[in-house]
Amino acid sequence: MNIPSAPRRPLTVLLAAPRGSCAGVERAIAIVEEALRRYGPPVYVRHEIVHNRYVVDRLKRQGAVFVDELDAVPDGRPVVFSAHGVAETVRQEAGRRRLPVVDATCPLVAKVHRAVDRHVRAGRPVVLIGHDGHAEVVGTLGQAPPGAVHLVESPADVDRLTLPADRTIAYATQTTLAVEETAAVVTRLQQRFPLLTGPARDDICYATSNRQAAVKAIAPRVDLLLVVGAPNSSNSNRLVEVARTTGAGDARLIERAHDLPWDRLETIASLGLTAGASAPELLVQEVLDALRLRFTLDVRTVRLAEETQSFRLPRFPPLFAAPDQAAE
Repeated sequence: MNIPSAPRRPLTVLLAAPRGSCAGVERAIAIVEEALRRYGPPVYVRHEIVHNRYVVDRLKRQGAVFVDELDAVPDGRPVVFSAHGVAETVRQEAGRRRLPVVDATCPLVAKVHRAVDRHVRAGRPVVLIGHDGHAEVVGTLGQAPPGAVHLVESPADVDRLTLPADRTIAYATQTTLAVEETAAVVTRLQQRFPLLTGPARDDICYATSNRQAAVKAIAPRVDLLLVVGAPNSSNSNRLVEVARTTGAGDARLIERAHDLPWDRLETIASLGLTAGASAPELLVQEVLDALRLRFTLDVRTVRLAEETQSFRLPRFPPLFAAPDQAAE
């Protein structure tokens, strides 16, 4: 005889919106795919195009080759710069080798680069608010000569700066920081340097701000909040931090459905779910599908903003003959 299975326990899911891939990430992925279509594989990509293992692995299967430095790119083959941007020395090296370059730097990151360059050319010391070692920060620091840009992560770092208080000091920020954390650093900069100048608005991108605002709206209402994103994704990690500081009973980062903390899920009645700006929506749906196998879900979308931003693709240069081919 058939024994009826136990009824699935109910679970309320508050689904944050906006969430997941932003316009800059979608543009970067589209650039690699278009480069593969135009040039044929292999197309080389300096560093991860975006910080998401699923995306990187999918592009690898299509023929993208991810490298740490340009010396791994054969002469004549196209190279894509990642969405995080690159230092000026990388561009110069690509130009020296006549590598066909397709620039996937997020336009909002490129805007920060232009501002840093403008301030340095005007003779102003620049303070960059960001996380040491992050790919975007490395690229932004590389827009200026060594020592021209001073990296800070906290108000305490501001206190250690030895810049003159009577000079005009400029600041810029990494685009994927926590809004409140950045505001505290800017406040301390203003206190120390009365002539501080910076962007009309902070450089934190709209997608980062929107995703953090959505998390703040649902965090106090859930027992656990899960962020779908990569461990090396700055904006995803900031979402976990925001959730923990704005009322979530617990908050964790997962890459995919196979990372779901089933033991913890069995103890809760409400779950918040979002995704970092480099995580595709299909990974969120994968998580929901996995949850439906064990729970009866009541999914409620909490939407705080509509995102209509899009960015054009850059110019795709022609392939050049490699030096040995040109000599034939």
